[in-house]
Amino acid sequence: FLVAIALLLTIAPRGSASGKAPVKLSDVFAGFVFIRRRPIILGAISLDMMSVLFGGVVALLPIVAADVLEIGPSGLGILRSMPAVGAVMVSAWLSYMPIRRHAGPKLFGAVIVFGLATICFGLSSNLILSLLMLWIIGASDVISVVIRQTLVQGDTPNEIRGRVSAVNSLFLGASNELGEFESGATAALFGLVPAIVLGGIGTISVAVLWALMFPQLRKRDALVDP
Repeated sequence: FLVAIALLLTIAPRGSASGKAPVKLSDVFAGFVFIRRRPIILGAISLDMMSVLFGGVVALLPIVAADVLEIGPSGLGILRSMPAVGAVMVSAWLSYMPIRRHAGPKLFGAVIVFGLATICFGLSSNLILSLLMLWIIGASDVISVVIRQTLVQGDTPNEIRGRVSAVNSLFLGASNELGEFESGATAALFGLVPAIVLGGIGTISVAVLWALMFPQLRKRDALVDP
């Protein structure tokens, strides 16, 4: 965080200060209205929310480490780190090989891979296979996040980008917490393995359904529309 703050402080402001109009009630909901009228942005944000809602496998890792893999607290730490390792490695790769074309198909492909890896992780009782699936979960998740966030930011005009980003952050934060609750509740009702597998199936189902509901997002080619 200190490094991030230091880097932010190096960014010099541009432009001159302008008068600020009084905030109206319509301004508060402007982000919601804009998103609802833009199928690509609505599809990207809602896909993010629903896939995270069903893909909360991280919340169940302590039970997997203790009861399935029997690897103890140190093993749990390794399990917990693998999605981050996958995300960091793929992020570094994307910084050198950015996504420029076929953004929509790659987005839905990444979400489906995320769901398949979740299913395989739920069925696995082998440590190496479980680690690999968690790596794929983190790697595929960061691909979908990069595409979704870039689409939302790039397709939003400057004057409303802050409010749209606020709505996006609101739904993403809520879906993370609700996703962990959903995973725990499903595990309590159906058991650990069915909960993880059902979460993966739910993620894939959402991707297929959203691909049908939002054809503009599915057919999107350029990541940033000129």
